[in-house]
Amino acid sequence: MERFKSVKLASMLGIIGNLFLLIIKGIIGFITKSQAMIADAFNSAGDIFSSLMTFIGNKIASKPSDDDHNLGHGKAEYIYSMLISIVMILMSLFVFKDSLSSIIYRKTYDFSIWLVVVCLITIFVKFCLFIYTNFLSKKHNNLLIKANSIDHRNDCVITFLNLISCVLALKGIYIFDGIVGVGIAIWIAITSFKIFKESYDVLMDKSIKEEAKQKVLNIIKKHDEVKKVIHFNSTPVGYKYQISFTIYVDGDLSTFESHEIANRLEKEIDNEIEEIYLTVIHVNPIKVKKTK
Repeated sequence: MERFKSVKLASMLGIIGNLFLLIIKGIIGFITKSQAMIADAFNSAGDIFSSLMTFIGNKIASKPSDDDHNLGHGKAEYIYSMLISIVMILMSLFVFKDSLSSIIYRKTYDFSIWLVVVCLITIFVKFCLFIYTNFLSKKHNNLLIKANSIDHRNDCVITFLNLISCVLALKGIYIFDGIVGVGIAIWIAITSFKIFKESYDVLMDKSIKEEAKQKVLNIIKKHDEVKKVIHFNSTPVGYKYQISFTIYVDGDLSTFESHEIANRLEKEIDNEIEEIYLTVIHVNPIKVKKTK
């Protein structure tokens, strides 16, 4: 399936790109003792973990339904997205602690032109990865790849701030290095919490969005045979939803005729609304007043 193949490629590119950035950031950061660059290196380490979790989660989610998992394995995307967010939150606390320490104790570092070079390389690599993953996340509506896309975008901004701190170091202004480290930590924590919440909502069976529900109701309204709709329920199945509801039709219709109405509705909803994985309709009879 194209969706899973695209995510697999994006995660592999993320692992390769972030591993390269981790190595060059780590070497230059520890040589110069730049807290912002060291924080950025830890950020790249977290990105490698994120890409790895994306790869594993995507592989599990791509498995078809079976006897033990009747609705497929789609929720694996959200389980692994939650794991990514938890690790990122823990990493942000570590970076925050070290960066705050550098501000309090007014730590300095040795400026090197390689700090600037590494920043420019990082921005270029991360911007390319952001463009690619952002396209895929919108095309396939995948939370795992969306999490990666947001992370790549954040890294561009973070590294740009890191670049500013490098330039200020030339003027003897070192405090901005620690401030950037704190900013990186806060940014990582906020974006991680958003991903955690979105994953949590799906795993806790949050209802389908009102916009998608309205699309379903609009389709039902086009069928005059349906006199009433009740008990509308929805359950997340990966990035899609299984919905169920009860319709009331003319009680004078035969069992075959009434169920044919439901069958047509199910097919129409499943085909027209991308968010819907499966539609289940229960049919009840209702007495219809006949006009003479």
